Amino acid sequence: MKKRPTSTTNHRLICQIASASLPLPRARLSPCNCREREEKKTEMEMALGFRGPSPALLSPASSSPARAPRASPQPAKHLFGLGSSSSSGLSSPLASRTSLRCRPERRVHRPIACSAAQTTETPTEEKKSQLIRRSDIRNIAIVAHVDHGKTTLVDSMLRQAKVFRDNQFVQERIMDSNDLERERGITILSKNTSINYKDTKINIIDTPGHSDFGGEVERILNMVEGVLLVVDSVEGPMPQTRFVLKKALEFGHAVVVVVNKIDRPSARPDFVINSTFELFIELNATDEQCDFQAIYASGIKGKAGLSPDNLAEDLSPLFEAIIRCIPGPRIEKDGALQMLATNIEYDEHKGRIAIGRLHAGTLKKGTDVKVCTSDDSCRYARVSELFVYEKFSRIPVEIVEAGDICAVCGISDIQIGETIADKTSGKPLPAIKVEEPTVKMSFSINTSPFVGREGKYVTSRNLRDRLYRELERNLAMKVEDGETSDTFLVSGRGTLHLTILIENMRREGYEFMVGPPKVISKRVNDKLLEPFEIATVEVPEEHMGSVVELLGRRRGLMFDMQGVGSEGTTLLRYKMPTRGLLGLRNAILTASRGTAILNTIFDSYGPWAGDINTRDQGSLVAFEDGTSTSYALASSQERGQMFIGPGLEVYKGQIVGIHQRPGDLALNVCKKKAATNVRSNKEQTVVLDTPLDYSLDDCIEYIQEDELVEVTPSSIRMCKNPKLSKKSR
Repeated sequence: MKKRPTSTTNHRLICQIASASLPLPRARLSPCNCREREEKKTEMEMALGFRGPSPALLSPASSSPARAPRASPQPAKHLFGLGSSSSSGLSSPLASRTSLRCRPERRVHRPIACSAAQTTETPTEEKKSQLIRRSDIRNIAIVAHVDHGKTTLVDSMLRQAKVFRDNQFVQERIMDSNDLERERGITILSKNTSINYKDTKINIIDTPGHSDFGGEVERILNMVEGVLLVVDSVEGPMPQTRFVLKKALEFGHAVVVVVNKIDRPSARPDFVINSTFELFIELNATDEQCDFQAIYASGIKGKAGLSPDNLAEDLSPLFEAIIRCIPGPRIEKDGALQMLATNIEYDEHKGRIAIGRLHAGTLKKGTDVKVCTSDDSCRYARVSELFVYEKFSRIPVEIVEAGDICAVCGISDIQIGETIADKTSGKPLPAIKVEEPTVKMSFSINTSPFVGREGKYVTSRNLRDRLYRELERNLAMKVEDGETSDTFLVSGRGTLHLTILIENMRREGYEFMVGPPKVISKRVNDKLLEPFEIATVEVPEEHMGSVVELLGRRRGLMFDMQGVGSEGTTLLRYKMPTRGLLGLRNAILTASRGTAILNTIFDSYGPWAGDINTRDQGSLVAFEDGTSTSYALASSQERGQMFIGPGLEVYKGQIVGIHQRPGDLALNVCKKKAATNVRSNKEQTVVLDTPLDYSLDDCIEYIQEDELVEVTPSSIRMCKNPKLSKKSR
């Protein structure tokens, strides 16, 4: 009997099941048993499919690009391109019933044909038969989980496409042009750019990776025909990976999987590809979409290749995969003008700029157009200026043909989701739909004694105008009037989504107060439902016990636990109510001594999980107005941790620290040492602890139902809500 060769990364065995099925006794050939046999056979074939690096990399032959569907009688034979069962030479007892033949895998060096790009769509209407493909343009979006390297990969693509001069200084993450994006190290707003590769223009859209900004991703997918799904070589598919891939598959887009950071010491590309393929199956992807192309890359080094251990010196394999696997835009060249406004920008000189892809016809500078909404209400306007994206800037042009992404000026009241159509025969395109928000917060005018000292815009009219202006660009956000005329309820996709809005308003000179975040529940069939999220936590093994205990108290239900890489890190997956996630980030960092990484994504609505206690400690509240002194803080710090130092102005009701016990405690932090006529030999030395420095995100996580955060351009304070005052200890 032949010894079975060992399987390695560079030398694997590809096996096939050649016989139809295992013979069974006649007495067991019932319809149910037949169905069970087919299910077992499909599972075995699926297991074989997971052994290779990618379904797309296991091309049978360069001359036969066709793939067999997963549900065919012999998918393994067609997929792997192996011989028939008649030539098998196994002599084991199993061979008498099932013929198996194994041969070592050979490295694929030839260009790989992507079935996703070669699918021939069968038009069902006459209008579809008139659509043609543009072969000189590719529109792609780069989507991924946060910190998986999207923006860094775009930097390398821009450099190698000669967008910048050789001697030009280019800062890191050039696409993150917003100050807030650079400070936080995340992408908040989607950005457009383009490169040219072998006479093909590639329009690239960099998208946010955090789940709270999923509305940006949903809008951008209307502009593209394919996506680059960037996955970390160690972490694999994460919660936001699932979300963006689900949306891309719903649009029917072609997907190129990029396993990034392949140069990490603990990289596990085989696991990542297999997990990604399983994710495609779970999301009900088509056979063509499951036959994705896998590219292994190091974005920071600017290298890519078809195998993890054989990278090219540049990103040419990635560019080739984009041109080969992602189809050009399907357009109606001679049809009536249609363009969907997918994004809005503002320029001080040009006004509002609508960005979108031209679906049909041609658009010329100075053309009179019709602006339509989804409810067939239209108005007329004129295009004053027209731009396309060339390299890293907008270039003015006279005419834009269908299929390209362009920017249109001259329509002062254009909104996201409206259609720029032909003046005579134009029809609106389907409106953009995004998922509903799950968290809400109350915004109100500043009512503290320090109102108007630091801010420029302090009235309710200023606050209302700014919030409703945000709705013009942020489709995933909602604003409604509150109980009073100076209160507004703002709903978003998460606390970070709302925190970014608060930070932007603060930097613009607004002064206001915000309440604690609350989940948006709904009632269906007289049952109270609340949003649930999937929480993924990476934590070292030595801190896993305290993290599991913390998540259990927050009504979390663990459904998966596995080791990650060779660094002793454990990956925990929980399904838990959104209420339990409020204020969790600081608590989980404390429990893990700053080593845990928490990621969440909205899952679904479920039954109310019960009461959740998110904070065990009370607050230390200032007793009176005045200036804090070292003498008073020396005794106050024995009651808990302080937020303030000496010499700061405080007011009655301001939160100045965290009480070490449950319940609030009023303190006099402005008390001065009594002056007497008795001289002492030496003044008492006061040693004060370093006060806690809470950011805006920390303050919003800390406050509870009866507390508010005062936001000004210079300061962030917390105070008790006078309308919901509780009895203090």
